[in-house]
Amino acid sequence: MDFLNALVALSNFVIIPAIAYGSQLALGALGVTLIYGILRFSNFAHGDTMAFGAMLAVLITWWFQSMGVSFGVLPTALLALPFAILGTMALVLITDRMVYRFYREQKAKPVILVIVSMGVMFIMNGLVRFIIGPNDQKFADGERFIISVREFKAMTGLKEGLAIKTTQGITVVVAIIAVALLFWFLNRTRTGKSMRAYSDNEDLALLSGINPERVVMYTWLIVAALATTAGVLYGLDKSFKPFVYFQLLLPIFASAIVGGLGSPLGAIAGGFVIAFSEVTITYAWKKVLKYLMPESLEPSSLVQLLSTDYKFAVSFVILIVVLLFKPTGLFKGKSV
Repeated sequence: MDFLNALVALSNFVIIPAIAYGSQLALGALGVTLIYGILRFSNFAHGDTMAFGAMLAVLITWWFQSMGVSFGVLPTALLALPFAILGTMALVLITDRMVYRFYREQKAKPVILVIVSMGVMFIMNGLVRFIIGPNDQKFADGERFIISVREFKAMTGLKEGLAIKTTQGITVVVAIIAVALLFWFLNRTRTGKSMRAYSDNEDLALLSGINPERVVMYTWLIVAALATTAGVLYGLDKSFKPFVYFQLLLPIFASAIVGGLGSPLGAIAGGFVIAFSEVTITYAWKKVLKYLMPESLEPSSLVQLLSTDYKFAVSFVILIVVLLFKPTGLFKGKSV
């Protein structure tokens, strides 16, 4: 019985949150790896693109709620998500035309585009804060839990309860659908194959008659959809705060690099590696160990390796280790 209670506690505070967080990081890392693989630069504005998309979803959700529109037991933000994606698509296409296109035509080095993306990042960050403010914004509604602690205890008779939030379930389902659609698009459609060919060998792709501007446009559209979806899912699961998305840039880049930059499959794997590492190292293991150890050996401290305040430091350490010893990542992407 104690083993089952320990397993439930571990699932409640480590496994389920890490799966949801990993799904959000994977979607964010997919956007980073697509930009790096196809447009050949590291987009430091990606976190704030997520923030912009999530902000649009928050504003549209509030508008729907003011009109009495809801999605039943599901969050109203899911109804707002398609409109937020369209708004973010418009933003990134305008940004590309006004900023990045000039440097592409000049054949600028990737490091120049990285610096340019940092400028775009600060502008987007300021724009989001100016529109919605710097504070936490709650916009989740609908049914809060798929299963609550009380219901789980009543069903199982266990001392420890398990709670699965609706937002966690939605995150996993939406992430699976988004990844399946992306892989279908890249592997089955003519445009997707053109994007892969352009990523593998730009000169050969151009000789084959592939339109580079079309590839660039579709890349930005897909990245906008992934970034907005990741941003909204993260905001629903936690809360929306613009500065947090700026901080998320580190674990997202760490996920893409750990998996292998330019490898979509690697971005997904890297997202879960980073998520489980962060959650596991910052979790206080006292409750789980109390169930598993004899009473005389039960820990008196929290048994926490790092405070949750330092969870992004875990991403940073993993990133440094990978860059030093395996810069191509787990799935042998492009060397950083």
